[in-house]
Amino acid sequence: MKSESQVAVITGAGSGIGKACALRFAHAGANVVVVDCDDKAGQQTVNDLKDIGTEAIFCHADVSREQNCIAFAGQAIHRFGHIDVLVANAGIRAFGTILENTEDDWDRMLAVNLKGVNFSCKAVLPKMIEQKSGAIVLIGSTTAMTGRTNMPIYDVTKFGVLSLNRSLAATYGKFGIRVNTICPSKTITEFHLNKAKAQGISPDAFRAQFEDYGLLGRAGEPAEIAAAVYFMASQEASFITGQHLMVDGGYSIGAKPFT
Repeated sequence: MKSESQVAVITGAGSGIGKACALRFAHAGANVVVVDCDDKAGQQTVNDLKDIGTEAIFCHADVSREQNCIAFAGQAIHRFGHIDVLVANAGIRAFGTILENTEDDWDRMLAVNLKGVNFSCKAVLPKMIEQKSGAIVLIGSTTAMTGRTNMPIYDVTKFGVLSLNRSLAATYGKFGIRVNTICPSKTITEFHLNKAKAQGISPDAFRAQFEDYGLLGRAGEPAEIAAAVYFMASQEASFITGQHLMVDGGYSIGAKPFT
């Protein structure tokens, strides 16, 4: 990080991968703007960041509403004066086949997972253009490329994120703004562990269920995804833009190692 602390805006930072990203940037010395629609979870992330000495603020936002995104960008600029990084992580899922999904399912998924990513980027871009610098990291999904059963809307929206990524990179590179996407595969978050605990399943037993997953024989951890996000936002990736990186333990190549 620069001697003057960078400012990272992270949507969906109240839990899961978003919270892991907030902690990763904080440990690197960044100031963090925690954006979430869950006030309790978002404020808890802020408290955790402050406990490690980071300056952080919470902004309530439903990213599917453009004015909410304009508001969190404005709060970030008012508090810190600049925005160096956006991690557009907020997203939702809907299960079921296309025969089971409803019009409301489509509307909500498109609103959050595509419009929300677009509005988040749109909100921070004017400041980044003014600065002539910035890094945007979108969160996609490995399954946008590989496909799977029972989650067609989610995978469609994540494929759309990859297209948006390339368009943004092509349009705003001349302003020194880089845009990349991290595509995680199965990642074990607190949500999954709490759900397993309610069913009487220990964390170790839950993780053991994925011993045949991908090429490494396990699911990912939020901190591993956050490390890739941080890399893409950092100066270590200063000549990388318009790309997507699979962070999936080899799942996407569709092969198993010889035994």
